[in-house]
Amino acid sequence: MKQDDSFSQTIDRLGTYCTQWDFVQDRFGEADLLPFTISDMDFATAPQIIETLVNRSRHGVFGYSRWQHTDFLNAIQRWFKMRFNSDIQTEEIVYGPSVIYMVGQLIRQWSEMDDGIVVHTPAYDAFYKTIEGTQRKVLACPLRYNDEQWVCDMKQLEELLALPTTRVMLLCSPHNPTGKVWTADELLLMAELCERHDVRVISDEIHMDLCWGNDQHIPWSSISRESYALFTSASKSFNIPALTGAYGIIKDSKSRNAYFHQLKACDGLSSPAIFAVIAHITAYTECDDWLQQLRHYLFANLVYVKTRLDAEFPQLHWQLPESTYLAWINLNPLSIDDAELQHCLIHQEKVAIMPGFTYGPEGKGFIRLNVGCPRTKLEIGMDRLIRALKSCQRT
Repeated sequence: MKQDDSFSQTIDRLGTYCTQWDFVQDRFGEADLLPFTISDMDFATAPQIIETLVNRSRHGVFGYSRWQHTDFLNAIQRWFKMRFNSDIQTEEIVYGPSVIYMVGQLIRQWSEMDDGIVVHTPAYDAFYKTIEGTQRKVLACPLRYNDEQWVCDMKQLEELLALPTTRVMLLCSPHNPTGKVWTADELLLMAELCERHDVRVISDEIHMDLCWGNDQHIPWSSISRESYALFTSASKSFNIPALTGAYGIIKDSKSRNAYFHQLKACDGLSSPAIFAVIAHITAYTECDDWLQQLRHYLFANLVYVKTRLDAEFPQLHWQLPESTYLAWINLNPLSIDDAELQHCLIHQEKVAIMPGFTYGPEGKGFIRLNVGCPRTKLEIGMDRLIRALKSCQRT
């Protein structure tokens, strides 16, 4: 397969109202930083998607739209079968404006105020916000790093699931920020434990297409036939989050109907963004080769990060993540103060990299570096990160 050179091209995103570049000051307190932050990419989406959007724009009429048609539903069904050998039923598919919106709705539906929601930590920061924002309690199940792998303490997990107020396990699969890909054995055991303690599962699988090497994503729909919700989107894989739009599977018809009632009758979201719908259809029917080339480029970027870190800080023993374009780097062996490092990165090196504590207390001493960018940008970012680390490192 010939590599698409477009991934090496620098695209100026400033002035496009994008969160990562134009609003970096909101999180880091300074403008004009080189960002490696929020999980979108600096690449243009697949040419086929762009062509689809342009042609639809030329039509000129942007009236109300629908998603419950065979083009959209069959495209999703095809994708799950082709990529994961997973057979899904189109009547179980649901739609929403974002994965986190859908997660929040099912948490409200499946639990009450002050109930517990189990989350593997460190966790995507929106999980904390959604759980706490719906006045539920985060029940943290910390992942542990053993033998160069992130593992779940299943005994601790069961203790949390057995609590009388635990109602939901919110799973991130693959896991953000660690990049862990859950094995079949782990997923089957978690499903058994959740069923034993009558805990429902909401599985966020938005990074499902970005697993590396022999690590294969297994959808929750292939694991459990019990009541669950699986939510995902093409937004990460094809870099289209600004179009909005997500979808998923709600297995139980009663829960599915209750979700639709909330979506349409209560929140007035009966008409999806047409660009999101047609972008998903095109991505899942025409863009297999583009995604494969993207995956090669992203993995090469992760290998580059490892090469630089191994050369400068071999004591970190940093290992490639099993998935995602997010490098989760443990800096604790360097005895560097988090606040001091962030000050150096922001004010001296003029670079924005997500501090690990964003993802909970288990992230202390880590950083999360987004490598979804041209290599030239990543090289500059690594130069600045290495200088900052050496500046802050305890002698």
